[in-house]
Amino acid sequence: MRELFRSVWSEPRAPHAPRRVRMDWVLLAAFAVVGLLEATFRSDLPWRAASLVVGVGLLPTLLWRRTRPLLMVVIAFGVVTAMKIAALAAGSEPPGLHTMAYMLLLPYSLFRWGTGREAMIGLPIMAAAASFELISTRAEIGDIIGGSAVLSSTMALGAAVRYRDRARQRELDEAKLAERERLARDLHDTVAHHVSAIAIRAQAGLAAASARPEAPVDALRVIADEASRALGEMRTMVRFLRRDEPAELAPSPRIADIERLASPSAAGPAVEVKLTGSFDGLPSSVSAAIFRIAQESITNARRHARHATRIEVDVAADDASVRLRVTDDGHAVHARHSASRGYGLVGMIERAELLGGACHAGPGPQRGWTVTAVLPRNGRST
Repeated sequence: MRELFRSVWSEPRAPHAPRRVRMDWVLLAAFAVVGLLEATFRSDLPWRAASLVVGVGLLPTLLWRRTRPLLMVVIAFGVVTAMKIAALAAGSEPPGLHTMAYMLLLPYSLFRWGTGREAMIGLPIMAAAASFELISTRAEIGDIIGGSAVLSSTMALGAAVRYRDRARQRELDEAKLAERERLARDLHDTVAHHVSAIAIRAQAGLAAASARPEAPVDALRVIADEASRALGEMRTMVRFLRRDEPAELAPSPRIADIERLASPSAAGPAVEVKLTGSFDGLPSSVSAAIFRIAQESITNARRHARHATRIEVDVAADDASVRLRVTDDGHAVHARHSASRGYGLVGMIERAELLGGACHAGPGPQRGWTVTAVLPRNGRST
């Protein structure tokens, strides 16, 4: 129990809390209008002016409910409780607008965006305010159960959304890590090939220079030692990134291999591949990244494009960059929007950004789905 308490108490604030969005101002305006109408036309409202001032005056707490959730809970529930105490002292019924139901957004925000410490401090404050409300109004048992259920459900909903968002972020991070590992494998294949060639050439130079021992001999020896050491360090690093997974022995795919994705035996719409420009001297990391992004895009199109008959893959290279464009002629329905935010797209974006490029996906100008990627030809950001 103590460990659970410490775990909740040390829970950090939820990341990426929006400060204010347009919907906040819409809510404020809507609740202000409804509150004004209630204060005007509700005949049984006690302390009409005070109820209107407090009901509308507490609306700005909604603007800071994400960034300062505990403070807003203390202000809102404290002011309402103080007003009810004053009414009881004056022998009057507790005032208040039904419109003030917007205060339920505050406990939701506290458990959705606040720290664990703030939630544990705010919980007894809200419970005390709710209990005083029920006692002061001499609520029946049914009202007590209903009010407690509503407040508890609001807090539970905030915690559930927080947990779901954290799980989603964890899955996204895992997808990014998996793409980094796959890129590390591709980079390893490239670097290992070049470093091995350096080591072989250096060793051959040493053997040939034995007949003419001159200054280059020492340089060649240093090259051989450094190349062997770099190869060992690279293998150690990639072994760590792979998390002890077995190595992939297949060579890294290249842009020319994209044409294999247009196999007529594959199920789904036909794939047309067009390669433009010179791909000579293109780093294997860039070539493999273009292939992987094209492969994922084609897979998504075959899986999600409704009524698609054709998938077009265009790859163009110039002196500065390599551009990929994958389009289909299917229908860009809502399901495609949901699918596009999957982990495959996250991996494509991560791979492109790691090489200094960019990747985007969305509905086409007329129909279908379009994926575009631009990578610098040298494989790094400029």
